[in-house]
Amino acid sequence: MAEPITIAGSPGSPYTRKMLAVLRYRRLPYVFLPITRARATLPQPKVALLPTFYFDGAPMTDSTPIIRRLEAEHADRSIVPTDPALALIDALIEDYGDEWLTKAMFHYRWSYAADIRKSAEVLPNWHARPLDDEALATMGKAFADRQISRLAYVGSNAVTGATIEASYHRLLTILDAHFGAHRFLLGARPAPSDFALYGQLTQLALFDPTPMALATEIAPRVIAWTNFIEDLSGEDETEWASVDALPAGITALLGEIGRTYAPLLLANAKAVMAGADKVVTEIDGRAWEQAPFPYQAKCLKALRDQYAALNGAARASVDAALAGTGCEALFA
Repeated sequence: MAEPITIAGSPGSPYTRKMLAVLRYRRLPYVFLPITRARATLPQPKVALLPTFYFDGAPMTDSTPIIRRLEAEHADRSIVPTDPALALIDALIEDYGDEWLTKAMFHYRWSYAADIRKSAEVLPNWHARPLDDEALATMGKAFADRQISRLAYVGSNAVTGATIEASYHRLLTILDAHFGAHRFLLGARPAPSDFALYGQLTQLALFDPTPMALATEIAPRVIAWTNFIEDLSGEDETEWASVDALPAGITALLGEIGRTYAPLLLANAKAVMAGADKVVTEIDGRAWEQAPFPYQAKCLKALRDQYAALNGAARASVDAALAGTGCEALFA
């Protein structure tokens, strides 16, 4: 076996779950450490994010670049589509999962009493040491207070909450219909977009009471799919769909991205460039306000750079796939 990759994280982190599922599908050996143990014994990244990978002892965070590094270093069981046009569609959906769907995860977890209570009582116990009742209550309250204070930064507030919840409801409907005919998002083989949505859904559909109840009511296939994606080590390597014949569910998903995440990306990039202290725009017919997020401006630039690198035929395929979804505005 190859030298195992060390990864530090937590089961309550969507991005940790995303990357563990990637490693399992790719059959790459790894050693998993609870984040508290890693912080006590290993070098720490400049920004403490979950998960943290250790390549030759050096910490690396941010799941998308880590996936690309794993692709460059390990050829077997690749997850990035070989067609550059389809890879761009996949990258857009992955970014939506990582950067928009996480708003729903954070919103539900820290906005509703039942969800706050469950998280405060369960999440501290994943820190790799036993907690008696008093320690658990103290740590749970401190953790909840800290996370609730970050809601506005993530984009969940009194102005945006209804938009976030309506978007999550539509996503469940789209995915439940799609998984009635397809095993994965882009055909018969998983891609980074699958793992990105899976990571968020491990929390939304499988842990937090309020969004889990909605998934149980309207999207049973999504619950089953999220459980299924956790360990794909036994999957055979098959093929992705053609970018020129995407499943109807993916066209619908791109429409949801164009309806919500695309206008936020554009407004956020404009605010970051202008040095504004607030993003103010309209999403899905409702006002949207949040603090600017420089990282998401970098996400938009990365997508545009990937689009610009396409040859004429590939760009035409992407343009055709995005036409009418609202996502085309990202590359105008």
